[in-house]
Amino acid sequence: MEQSFIRIHPDDKVAVALRPLSAGTEISVGDVTVTLAEDIPQGHKFALRDLKEGEPVIKYGYPIGITKEPVKAGQWIHVHNMKTALGDLLTYTYDREAVELPPTEKRFFKGYRRENGKVGVRNEIWIIPTVGCVNNVATAIERKAQSLVGGSVEAIAAFPHPYGCSQMGDDQEHTRTILADLIGHPNAGGVLVLGLGCENSNIGELKKYIGPYDERRVKFLVSQESDDEIADGLALVEELADYAKTFSREPIDVSELIIGMKCGGSDGLSGITANPTVGAFSDLLISKGGTTILTEVPEMFGAETLLMNRCENEALFEKTVALINDFKNYFTSHNQTIYENPSPGNKKGGISTLEDKSMGCTQKSGSAPVRGVLAYGEQVSEKGLNLLSAPGNDLVASTALAASGAHIVLFTTGRGTPFASPVPTVKISSNSALNTKKNNWIDFNCGVLVEGTDPAELRDRLFDYVIAVASGEEVKSEKAGFHDMAIFKQGVTL
Repeated sequence: MEQSFIRIHPDDKVAVALRPLSAGTEISVGDVTVTLAEDIPQGHKFALRDLKEGEPVIKYGYPIGITKEPVKAGQWIHVHNMKTALGDLLTYTYDREAVELPPTEKRFFKGYRRENGKVGVRNEIWIIPTVGCVNNVATAIERKAQSLVGGSVEAIAAFPHPYGCSQMGDDQEHTRTILADLIGHPNAGGVLVLGLGCENSNIGELKKYIGPYDERRVKFLVSQESDDEIADGLALVEELADYAKTFSREPIDVSELIIGMKCGGSDGLSGITANPTVGAFSDLLISKGGTTILTEVPEMFGAETLLMNRCENEALFEKTVALINDFKNYFTSHNQTIYENPSPGNKKGGISTLEDKSMGCTQKSGSAPVRGVLAYGEQVSEKGLNLLSAPGNDLVASTALAASGAHIVLFTTGRGTPFASPVPTVKISSNSALNTKKNNWIDFNCGVLVEGTDPAELRDRLFDYVIAVASGEEVKSEKAGFHDMAIFKQGVTL
């Protein structure tokens, strides 16, 4: 039976409309009955009791802001009458609440076992420019090499970006680290590293970050040293394709699967449908020995203590405190407001404050203990739930997840987006209307959760779908031929 509203936690002072509700509708929640004073859009909140000016608004069982004026029971509560209650840097205390997940039965997917023991879920040829100056050369080689796709070679993709030169300090280090991470990613059966020759992050410099590599899998081309860089690049891609064709899919335990988790264009249902389903998926994968990575640090603000207290030990707690405070300092160092969020699209969908957005965002983490805290560009090494330093920007964060080792990114959305990342990016809708309207973008619909579908059933369906994607089923952005990447730009440009 389809629900029309939900009170997420017994302590909540608001409920959320799961479909548009009309003024005058009588709503009963437990022993509380209110009459809606105005129309309530889908995903938006209404008060379950009278609230005073300055009173905390409770949703998910936690404060998501405070009222700016008195609010009557049955009134719409949103940005016009509530605001954030967050401050700047905070002092945190470790109050451990980590609960181990019991192990569950093994599952397998069909993936590619690489020579170095790593596992990939795709067998693609990647063309990675060291600098933006050769972006067009990279895309020209990509276009001309499409005839080599076939057999176990599943795609040939270039990853243009505007960086690699005129950068300084940590900003330049981050570019080199992300490029090196992608060059080593096991979803690529072969990689052509395309340089210019005079850039700061030239091939010789980049090799220091790449470390040991298989010469059959990674080829290098310096354009300034070539008479015809496109012809020479094509010849190298042919060699890479010949090598990549030696790989075939084989059964691999899901304990070797690494899944990134990200949301974007959230709405009022994201924290009720899509994000909790991804959280349940994360717990299930971790119970089978697998790994998940949660990122977009600015969208943890206001819910960070929930993650901090799930840290397995105090050292991880301190790293999580630094993760949060470093990002706040990044904002203030650029004279920007820490809580300049949510976006206009978020607000239209029913999200009123950053706390509201963050409480929904962190639902993706499930209930597993935090086992690792990663710097931007750092490779994941701990199985279980990991937190990764990266901004909320969709392309930058998804690229960061791939660079840290994610084979697949689960991307929940209430608004929809067609973008891709270096790895298969599963678009998960929070509402069925989006799934219907943009079915060419959306891969999995969690809107059915408010239409009577059992949460455990939906979790299992998502798990089965991820296994299918890991075994070769293309997501919508792959079918469209999209491959995107973006690097976190933080410093000056010379």
